[in-house]
Amino acid sequence: MDLAIKEKLFVVTGSTSGFGRAIASVLLSEGANVILNARGEENLKAFQSDFPNKAEILVGDITSDATISELIRKIGQRQLSGILINAGGPPASSFLATEMQEWDQAYQSVLRWKVKLTKAVLPLMQNNNYGRIVYIESASVKQPIENLVLSNSLRLAVVGFVKTLSQEIAREGITLNVVAPGYHNTSAMQRLFQKKSDLSGLSIAQAKEVYEKQTMVGNLGEADDLATLAVWLLSPVSKYVTGQTITIDGGLVSNTL
Repeated sequence: MDLAIKEKLFVVTGSTSGFGRAIASVLLSEGANVILNARGEENLKAFQSDFPNKAEILVGDITSDATISELIRKIGQRQLSGILINAGGPPASSFLATEMQEWDQAYQSVLRWKVKLTKAVLPLMQNNNYGRIVYIESASVKQPIENLVLSNSLRLAVVGFVKTLSQEIAREGITLNVVAPGYHNTSAMQRLFQKKSDLSGLSIAQAKEVYEKQTMVGNLGEADDLATLAVWLLSPVSKYVTGQTITIDGGLVSNTL
């Protein structure tokens, strides 16, 4: 299928590992131009070297206002076709173990910067009556995951504002969708394995097996399993899909929503 993204400009945050790297790789392989963002300059430059004529880099913490402003300057007058909004989550914890400071930090790290970044890129897309925004969240927005109370709570707020905004601008050629991964073989899962191990006395390997058994397919997914769908959502061919939260979870979520 021709996704019609060749030579189009995209932004991928959190692009040097996990879902961000997998999605950026597919975009670049399909001939798109991509601004790669992450905090580690060395990893960004190594990634860029694989696609020297297609990839640009922006070093910085995308959750900060300064990096968001620098991104808008880097895009400049170019037409932005799409952006993948993606970053790590808050620490694993139960509700009773959390302090109010951690809730304040989770608001900053999970919700606030996504609102700020969306507000920053939206006018660029409105000027062209076209754009695609995809957010990487978690299957926990449909079914809570143990020891992730901060993520379970604040990611639901992201889904709420994305759904609302998608309805407000639905006739402007701009779509917004959420991809909600379940258990995938990425570094983010390690904090769950460690938390399970700490609380239960299981080894890390045994804790991993517990999570694998919770999926219907019996194993963790890979980042590449999610990347092709995310790139399709970032492309023009997904024009009739907006305001959706799509779970990729190997059958983890048991409800029908």
